[in-house]
Amino acid sequence: MKNKDILDKINSLSNEEKRNLDYNELVNIINVLSPDEIISLSNIIGYPVFTRLCMGDLKHKFVLLQDGAAAIIVNNKGQILLQSRADRDKWGLPGGCQELGERFQDTVIREVKEETNLDVLEKDLELIDIVSGKSRRNEYPNGDVVINNTALYLIKNYSGELKWDTESKEMKFFDLDKLPINQNDPDLIKIYINYVNKM
Repeated sequence: MKNKDILDKINSLSNEEKRNLDYNELVNIINVLSPDEIISLSNIIGYPVFTRLCMGDLKHKFVLLQDGAAAIIVNNKGQILLQSRADRDKWGLPGGCQELGERFQDTVIREVKEETNLDVLEKDLELIDIVSGKSRRNEYPNGDVVINNTALYLIKNYSGELKWDTESKEMKFFDLDKLPINQNDPDLIKIYINYVNKM
C-alpha cells in the first residue's frame, strides 16, 4: 500500500477508531513514512492523541505538555461565549490544541470554526496573553493529565451562525458578573477580566 493510501485510510476512520489504533500497527506505519508524512499523520489523528498513541502502555500515565489557543468571543452586549463541554459538566472557552506546523493564529481560527461554526479573520484577533504554568493543568475523564500553554485571544468581530459540534452540549453568551461556577478555564477568564479592567 502506498503511503498516501495509508494516510487516506486513517483519515477515513472515525475519531474513536483513530484513538484506538493499535500501537504495533502504528509503529509499522510510522516506520515507512517520511517526516512530512508523519506530520500529516499527526494532524489527521490530532497531535495530543497521536503523541499518546506513540507512547504505547504509558499513554495515560505520561503528563503531556500541550500548546494551544483559546478565544474570548465577545458579543455586542459585552458578554462572552462559553461552551458546556460534552465530556464533563463544565463551561469553557472555545479553543484547542495546536497541530504540528500550525501558528497560534491558525489554531484559534480553526478551533473557533470547528466548535462554534463562527468565521474569524486573522486581522480581528487580539492577543491578550500567553498563559502557562500550574493554572493550566487539566485532567480528562479518561485519566489523561496535561499542562497547557495557551495563546489567549480576544475576538470582537466574527461572522456566521452559532452552531456547535459533538464536543459541546450547549453554547451561550454570559455577562461577566453572571458566569457559571463550574468553569473549565477560570484562569483564562480572570486574565481577560483583568485585561478589560486595564483598558
